[in-house]
Amino acid sequence: MNDILSATGAEVSIIPVMQGEGPMKIDESQLPDSLPILALRNAVLFPGTVYPITIGREKSIRLIEDAERNNTFIGAVPQNDLSVEDPRKDDLYGYGTVAKIVKTLEMPDGTITAILQGYHRFEVESIYDYEPYMIGRVRYLHDIVPENDVQTRMVAESLKEKASQIIRSSSFVPREAASALKGIENFEFLVNFIATTIEVENFIDKVELLQYGELSVRAMKLLSVLDTQVELQKIKHEINQKVKTEIDQQQREYYLNNQLKTIQEELGMDDVEEFAQLRARAEEKAWPPAVQEIFEKEISKLERYNPSSPDYSIQYNYIQFMLDLPWGEMSADNLDLKNAQKVLDEDHFGLDKVKERIIEYLAVLKLKGDMKSPILCLYGPPGVGKTSLGKSIARALGRKYVRIALGGVHDESEIRGHRKTYVGALPGRILNGINRAGTSNPVIVLDEVDKLSSDFKGDPSSALLEALDPEQNTAFHDNYLDIDYDLSNVLFITTANNIESIQPALKDRMEMINVSGYLAEEKLEIAKNHLIPKQLTEHGLAKGQLRFAKDTLSKIIEEYTRESGVRGLEKQIAKAARVTAKKIALGEKYPKTLKPDHLKEYLGLPTNSHDIQKGNEAPGVVTGLAWTAMGGEILFIESSVSKGKGVLSMTGNLGDVMKESAQIAYQYIKAHPEMAGLTYEEFMEKDIHVHVPEGAVPKDGPSAGITMVTSMVSAYRGQKVKSGIAMTGEMTLRGRVLPVGGIKEKILAAKRSGIHTIIISQENRKDVEDIKEIYIKGLTFVYVDTIQDVIDMAF
Repeated sequence: MNDILSATGAEVSIIPVMQGEGPMKIDESQLPDSLPILALRNAVLFPGTVYPITIGREKSIRLIEDAERNNTFIGAVPQNDLSVEDPRKDDLYGYGTVAKIVKTLEMPDGTITAILQGYHRFEVESIYDYEPYMIGRVRYLHDIVPENDVQTRMVAESLKEKASQIIRSSSFVPREAASALKGIENFEFLVNFIATTIEVENFIDKVELLQYGELSVRAMKLLSVLDTQVELQKIKHEINQKVKTEIDQQQREYYLNNQLKTIQEELGMDDVEEFAQLRARAEEKAWPPAVQEIFEKEISKLERYNPSSPDYSIQYNYIQFMLDLPWGEMSADNLDLKNAQKVLDEDHFGLDKVKERIIEYLAVLKLKGDMKSPILCLYGPPGVGKTSLGKSIARALGRKYVRIALGGVHDESEIRGHRKTYVGALPGRILNGINRAGTSNPVIVLDEVDKLSSDFKGDPSSALLEALDPEQNTAFHDNYLDIDYDLSNVLFITTANNIESIQPALKDRMEMINVSGYLAEEKLEIAKNHLIPKQLTEHGLAKGQLRFAKDTLSKIIEEYTRESGVRGLEKQIAKAARVTAKKIALGEKYPKTLKPDHLKEYLGLPTNSHDIQKGNEAPGVVTGLAWTAMGGEILFIESSVSKGKGVLSMTGNLGDVMKESAQIAYQYIKAHPEMAGLTYEEFMEKDIHVHVPEGAVPKDGPSAGITMVTSMVSAYRGQKVKSGIAMTGEMTLRGRVLPVGGIKEKILAAKRSGIHTIIISQENRKDVEDIKEIYIKGLTFVYVDTIQDVIDMAF
């Protein structure tokens, strides 16, 4: 038997050496009352067995040398706390075995191997000396051997059977031990031999066997320990078999990759330094413990991959994205309210409601120190500065600016990202934008949110619900990152032209702010302070090389543009700048100040002459006001009467709602022919045709109801309406006038067209009162409740 028992603290196997058939007996009178105590770690010495033990501690070596020299007995006692280097009585188990040294061997590593022969059990009563080693008083114990009856023989057979099973499955016990078991007839030696031979999971189970003096009890306890060990070995065997059958290509690659990694390390080609750099970056991150745990898991997975494997690059990119994301890294907000107001005014003229809302947010942030960012939706016609306002807000706050264009996006993964297992997987646009910004509190502009679409790949507007909900976006889940990310510090600003196409649930999560069109006076200021300097710079012109007279700008606004915003105005200014740049490049003479007379040469003929009110040119022509995504427009309704059978016909590319409005107007006049100056019989002898010009342009909506009934009455009467009048409002069959929307845009369209009187519903009075005085200056509003009020005012 070449395995050894360690008394140095190292856990090694313990194999007994048999000396004959039975345990060696000794007369108790030959044993001393006190014994030198040798503390054994991870070992138990039983009577009748011989052990080779490696001795490493100085006191133990001294004890062995003295005992061998004087040929004296020693006491081998198991140690309770294996970590104690210099044990005391409390660190020892209460029972041990008297032993004598058979032989000692010096090992190459400086330790001593002593072969001990066990004789008799004892109980430690006291330890009275610890130098140069422990010496204690002991009380010897007697073993009670049962009779060799049937029960004893059956227990012995069971012990041999269980022990043989364990020996066959163990890699620590030599196969010869199983053969030796078969030849043992002595019951006492069989129990002690098996107790010392078999390795068990719990060392204390072995130690406790020493305390039992009745061999039958010790045997039954040992049998219980063996049963437990057999079951544990079965479980281990099942696990090993299961693991073995699950070895597939991936596991094969894992082992090969480990070998490759070892070779790379030997050749100096390893990525250890790179992994260390990744971990160093991770230590600098202020991310939650759960994220740190996921990072460690993912980087450990990366270390197992072969660098040439496709999975390696996918995993590497994912870890890089985790590290690049700003986790709790926020830029400091500039809480100077006066400076914020100044920046907003510098960049944009007007837009007071939006500016006021941002200043309110900053004020609360300054007082409270922490606040969930609002979700603002700026809606209005194109060219009024919604998108550029987001950039201005970021500059005022001192935050990073990110713009995400949503027009035409129809895949949910564009918002939430793709799962990283897919080929070419990428994070969603929101987390990608935050990554570009480098801070977790940027201003993110979600441009054209009303132009999102959906198909079989999902609904991106639904994916935005989580991101734009202040109650949920503290744990936004991107499919690529697959970790909750806090978006509550992000200031989201969305823009839209037509809020009717925005999903209701999404609209409910946003604070809607109307950014309406500009007056001609406002456009003039925007052109002078923003558009002209910008275009001169972009076209390489000095400040003095091109100027615009005030009358020139007014003419461009009135005759060359037809819009609520200033995008078309900027294009006309850019065109004038290009013509000037060409003249300078060719060395031609040119006017340094553009006057109205020069516009025909620079911009061509006016394009907006048709957009002038012309409602009093003939009976049946009435001016209405309409709202479109491009802003407010004037709308002409024309009616013509002819002899017939009381038939109504409509043209002008009208939508269903507008056709219904015409039908309601016709039926109302039919029920009240006196309003048109006719009897019922006269009314039924006349056909009426209603036309809305610009037939190629689709038109729809209920707001032309009162305009249509006025146009029909004018045609039936043959009487023109007053000049300078426009109207908007929905009507009912009972002749009530209902309110409509888009009042501000319609007012701007009326002012552009030279209208001075507007007829609207009484219930729209609150909308007019909410508009700044500058927008309604020079206009007269007539508030009506019924169609009769409209007719009385119009004629």
